[in-house]
Order: sequence, then C-alpha cells, then structure tokens
Amino acid sequence: MNRRTRIRVFLQSQPRGRRLYPTFRMRKRIWVAALAVFVLLLFVTGAAGALRDTAIFYYHVARLYTQPAEARISMPLENVRKQQIADTWHAPRGTDRVHEGQDIFAAKGTPVLSATSGYVYNIGENNLGGQTVSVIGCGGRVYYYAHLASYAPRLKEGDWVSKRTVLGYVGTTGNAQGTPPHLHFGIYTSDGAINPLPLLTDRIPANASDTAPRPSTRLRMVNRRV
Repeated sequence: MNRRTRIRVFLQSQPRGRRLYPTFRMRKRIWVAALAVFVLLLFVTGAAGALRDTAIFYYHVARLYTQPAEARISMPLENVRKQQIADTWHAPRGTDRVHEGQDIFAAKGTPVLSATSGYVYNIGENNLGGQTVSVIGCGGRVYYYAHLASYAPRLKEGDWVSKRTVLGYVGTTGNAQGTPPHLHFGIYTSDGAINPLPLLTDRIPANASDTAPRPSTRLRMVNRRV
C-alpha cells in the first residue's frame, strides 16, 4: 500500500466529526472569518473612509451627468473680455495635432477661476499642459486649465468648486515655456474636445456671490489624459 492510499484510508476511517479536511460548513466559516478580517483591516488602515469618499464622489458625478451642460460659462480670468481672445481653435500644432482649446493671455500669476461649478477631477502635470487642473461639470463635461505657474493653496482633487473658486495661477509650464504667460483652456465631452470660445461670457463683478452648495468631498482620482 503506497503512501497516498494509506492517507486516504486513514481519512475515510475517521468519524465524520473528526474529518481532517474542511467540510462545506467549515469552508463557509473560513470565508466569513477572512471577510471579517478584511473589513477590519479596511477600517484600521483608513481604507474604508477612502472607499466611502469614492462612492460619494461618483454619486455626485453621476448627478452631474444627469444635468444639462451649461450653455454659457464664465471667463476663467477676471478683467479679460471675450473680444480680446484671438480664436486659435484647431490651429495647427506641430505636424500631428491641432489646438484643442483657447489661449487666454494675462500676466504671470493672474488668478485662474473655475468657469463653472463642479468637482476637481484631476490635478497633475504633463508634458504639453505643464501644471494642470481639470474640473468636471454638468453634463459630464471636463474643463481643462493648463500651463499654470502654480496651484491654488489647499486645492485638492474631489473638491467642490464654484465660479469664484481660484484653481491656480497663469504661467508658462509645459510646452508654453518661452511664450508669453497664458492659460490654455479646453473643454472635453464624451465625443471629444469642443471649442470653448462660443460658450464664454465676460465674468461678472468680483463682489457677486455664488450661492451654489458646497458638498464636502475630497478624493484623489485617476489621471485622465485630455
């Protein structure tokens, strides 16, 4: 009798309550215990809070998708009028791409305000845009602010912003180095980029208040290339 056969005979000879291999009920208890340990670890490490914030963020974003996109948005820079913007939409950029936005020129350090209410979708840096902020608004549109010299203090991904919220400051980061300071402003939809210029309106006076609610949600989101 070989070793494997001897083991099988031994196991079969044991009373049912003393079987050494787990029954279905035992396996179920093991899985329940493992799940309990996993949930406990989430709370101990703080991951449960992150999961909660993620759920809340996506809930608010889902609500934004159900609302119609704005027909008019505010100029991201104060004291710059729409008629001052030279339309560069789809102007050639190199040999393989076109300009997907509008360049709004201003002195370096000029505050950049959100053109809409919404949530900060991404804060990050890339080769073309340099330091950038993306805000998701009604209709699921993503508003893209690039070439920033710096970000607004305490601004975080997942923050609710209004039209009076400062996102950052005009600069020349990314491929804007060597050019006059300006903001690259783009709008992206599920169908791709659209021209921001027809939607822009001159900004209302700075003392006008935005009474939109400010849900408390902060979350680091996965970068989206726009």
